[in-house]
Amino acid sequence: MESVIEIAESVRRGERTATEVLRQTFERLQRLNGPINAFVILDEAGALEIAGELDRRIARGEDPGPLAGVPFGVKDLEDCRGMQTTQGSVFLLDTPPAAEDSPHVERLRAAGAVPIGKTAASEFGMDGATYTRAYGVTRNPWNLAMTPGGSSGGSSAAVAAGIVPFATSTDGGGSTREPAAFTSLIGLKPSHGRIPKNGGFSNWSVHGVLTRTVADTARCLDVTAGPDDRDRQSLPPVSYRYEDVIETLDVRGLRAVFSPDHGYAVVDPEVIEIARAAARRLIAAAGLEYVDELFHPTNVLRDWGAIGMANIEAEFTEKGMLPDRFDDLAPKTQWLLKRLRERMSGVNLKESWNRIYQLERDAAKFFRRNDLLMSPATACPPYPADQVGVEVIDGRDASESGVEPFGMLANVCWNPSISIPAGLTKSGLPVGLQITVRRHRDDIALRLARIWERTQPWRYPWGDAD
Repeated sequence: MESVIEIAESVRRGERTATEVLRQTFERLQRLNGPINAFVILDEAGALEIAGELDRRIARGEDPGPLAGVPFGVKDLEDCRGMQTTQGSVFLLDTPPAAEDSPHVERLRAAGAVPIGKTAASEFGMDGATYTRAYGVTRNPWNLAMTPGGSSGGSSAAVAAGIVPFATSTDGGGSTREPAAFTSLIGLKPSHGRIPKNGGFSNWSVHGVLTRTVADTARCLDVTAGPDDRDRQSLPPVSYRYEDVIETLDVRGLRAVFSPDHGYAVVDPEVIEIARAAARRLIAAAGLEYVDELFHPTNVLRDWGAIGMANIEAEFTEKGMLPDRFDDLAPKTQWLLKRLRERMSGVNLKESWNRIYQLERDAAKFFRRNDLLMSPATACPPYPADQVGVEVIDGRDASESGVEPFGMLANVCWNPSISIPAGLTKSGLPVGLQITVRRHRDDIALRLARIWERTQPWRYPWGDAD
C-alpha cells in the first residue's frame, strides 16, 4: 500500500489519474474488506465523480491540492456529504445522507482527498471494540479473531489492511490511540481545538486520522488544522508546517518519564515490557533526558463513567431508545450501559467533576517539571473481536482501570498524545507506545514519532502490493 504522500504527489505530477487510483482502491476493497468488515457504507459513484473532476482540474493546469486523488474512509460518527451517518446503530439506519461535511472532512476534501465510504464505528462511539447490531463484527487484519479496537475500529482495520492509506477517527478517551495500538498504526490525538468541529462545546472529543506513516499524519494535520468560526474552541494557526518540523525539530534534552501503570492500572506484563523497551530506545535515539519519576495521577474511570452515563441516559431517553428499545442496542452497548449504571450508584456528580479537575491539576504539576509522558498505549493486546467487556487482565481484576487507562488524561487535560507501534507480542499481536506532551505541542509528538519510525521502521504482512 502506497502512502498518502506517494499517491498525492504522483497524481499531482500527472503520472497517473485520480480515477486510476480510485479504481485500484475499489479493487482492493473488494478483495480485502469481506473478512475484516472495515467499510460499512460505500459511495463508488460519488467518489468517481470527485476523482473525475480532479483529473479535469489537473488537465487544466490547476493545483488539485496536497492530498490530490488520495482515497480515504470517513468514520461513521462524522458527517460526509452524500453519505449516511448511522453511528453504528440500528436506530439511525434510515437516516438520510448528510447534506454537508464536517469541518474536518470538508478540509480533507478541499485538499483533493476522495472519500469513498464510511468505516465501522462502535455504536455511538461507546466501546473500545467495534461490534454492532447494525453491521456486525469488525476484525483485526493482524488476527481475524481479534478486535482492531474502537470506536475507530473500521478506520484502523481499513488502513492496516491496506484498503486506503488513511481514514478519519475521533478520540474522546482513546478512540484513535487504542485502535492505532491494536493495528500497528500512527494514531495522533491532537491538541483540543487543533482540528475544528461543528460548533458546540466538547469537553473531551477531538478529530484525527489513522495512517501508516508519520509524514502522512503530518500532511493531513497541515490541511485540517486551523481556526474555524463555527468552532469557538478552535486554535489559531501555527507558524510552520508539521510535515517540515517532523524532520527538523530539535527535541534533544526534553525530560521524559515512563509510567508503566500510572499507579492504578492493571496492565499485561508483556505489554509493559514491550512499551518500556521502545521508550528506552526512543529516549536514546532522540537524545532525551530520562527522568526516573513515579507518576500516579488521579484515576477518573469511575467518574468518567458516571458523568458519561448521566448524559447518555438523558439523550437516549429523549430519542426514544430508552427504556422501551433497550434490547435493540448492540450487546456491547447494553453491557456498557448496565456497567455505567452500576458506576452511577452512590456517585455524586459534583465530586466526580472535582476528581476530573484534580486530574487536570495532576497533569499541570507533572508538565511543569517534565516535557513528555510515555506509557503503554493500552493495558492489554488486542482481545477477541466479539467479546463483551474486558474486566480481567493478566488474571487480575481490571474493572477500575479498563483497557484504555492511559487515554483519558490527554482528553481531560487537552494535551496532544500519540500512539506509535512499539512491537509485537510473542503471539504476533501489536502493542503501542503512547507519548503525551505539553498542551499545543503536537509538533513534539510528531517529531518523536518520526524519530522512532526512522529508528525502527515497521512493515505490514499484507496490503503492500496491488
